[in-house]
Amino acid sequence: MPTESPLCLGVLVFDGAEELDVVGPYEVLSAWAELSSLRPTVTTFSHDGAGVRLAKGLRMVPDAAREDLGPMHVLVHPGGDGTRRLVEEADHLAWLRAVRATTPLMASVCTGALAYAAAGLLAGRPATTYWKAFDELARIDPSVLIDTEARFVDDGDVVTSAGVSAGIDMALHLVARLESVEVAREVRRAIQYDPAPPV
Repeated sequence: MPTESPLCLGVLVFDGAEELDVVGPYEVLSAWAELSSLRPTVTTFSHDGAGVRLAKGLRMVPDAAREDLGPMHVLVHPGGDGTRRLVEEADHLAWLRAVRATTPLMASVCTGALAYAAAGLLAGRPATTYWKAFDELARIDPSVLIDTEARFVDDGDVVTSAGVSAGIDMALHLVARLESVEVAREVRRAIQYDPAPPV
């Protein structure tokens, strides 16, 4: 998807976000930024720009506050235990609805889909999330068409992925969508991602 200005991709971080939900897509998208002639930029950001403590204790200092971001082409919303707080925060849900109006592609990893559903972004649409959260997603919005098998679901302007490591697959799919399958394969080779679980 060539543009006159670099593609801007934002990765949200917050207290309780699952580590791999954040760094899996970030690794893929950052590797893409190094390889691509489209010159995408990848920015991590929190609500106020302050550091966050992720779900398993990893501390992270983001690049920016959400108010400091310009228009994004893609938002990546991770999941994790912290999403249970976000689905109850009117400010966060209102922000998601506002971002949706100006962001061509909204992506979620794992239980990040719960926040999208709570904001009304998944109503009547196919989506997926972490397998343990299927019932929770259905409670938040019974109209969501939950895909219990897919690693990720691409519904055009919204892409949701299953749990944790599925965010890597989704991010590679985003690279293929935004540039090409060939470049996505280059990225996969660059990060030596070739799943073959030993157990």
